[in-house]
Amino acid sequence: MPEQLNARVEACYQQAEAFFQRRFPRPEISFRLRGQKAGVAHLDENLLRFNPQLYRENHDHFLLQTVAHEVAHLIAHQMFGPRIRPHGEEWQLIMRGIYGLPPDRCHTYEIKRRRSTRYLYRCHCGEGNEFPFSAQRHNLVAQGRRYYCRRCRATLVFTGETRRE
Repeated sequence: MPEQLNARVEACYQQAEAFFQRRFPRPEISFRLRGQKAGVAHLDENLLRFNPQLYRENHDHFLLQTVAHEVAHLIAHQMFGPRIRPHGEEWQLIMRGIYGLPPDRCHTYEIKRRRSTRYLYRCHCGEGNEFPFSAQRHNLVAQGRRYYCRRCRATLVFTGETRRE
C-alpha cells in the first residue's frame, strides 16, 4: 500500500523542485491517521500523516488530489514561511500552477462512522433533558469530573441507560 503513495509524494516533490529550481527536504510519512481527515501536514516537523482507510476506499483520487494537497502545504511553508494562510494564495498557486489540480480545501470521501455507545445523563429541570455522553466523557465522570446543565445548573447524573448510535 505505501509504495504508490510514497512514489506520488516523491513525484510531487520533483515537480515542485523543477518549478522552484531548488531542492526540498523529504518529509517523514505516516499512516497513523483515523477519523474524518484524509491527510495532515505537520509543517514544523516536516511530517505527512495519511488515513489508510480513506486511502484504500478512494485510492486513485487520494493519490492524485489528497497527496498533492498535503505536499503543497509543506512546500508552501518551506517557500513562503510560517505566516501564510493554510489554504491561501501561496498554497493555491502550488496546487494550480505546479500540480494542475483544483485547490479543494476538503475532500468529499464518504466516511463510515463506527457505532458508538452513548451514556445517558439527565438533570433536574424536567423530563426530556437527556445528555448523551461519549465513553470518554463518561469515564471522566467516573474519575470525579462534573458536568452541569446550562439551564438549571444542576449536576448531570448518569441514568444507568446506554444507547447505540
